[in-house]
Amino acid sequence: MRALLIILGIVLAASGGVIAYHAAYVAPHAAIVITETSAHELPNVWHIVGGLILLVVGLLIAFFAARRRA
Repeated sequence: MRALLIILGIVLAASGGVIAYHAAYVAPHAAIVITETSAHELPNVWHIVGGLILLVVGLLIAFFAARRRA
């Protein structure tokens, strides 16, 4: 059971990191803000936040599963 939780945590953390990276740097941007002087593209913030949450949750699952019990 402990090994399964460690593997699950690592898989969740890795997938969260991939989702966040993909949303921030690779995927097409979600919005374009046009002002009088310039235009800026904004990344999809909710995908980035979701990926980071997945990364942290996976990290915590793997960390607490790998800790030695007293």
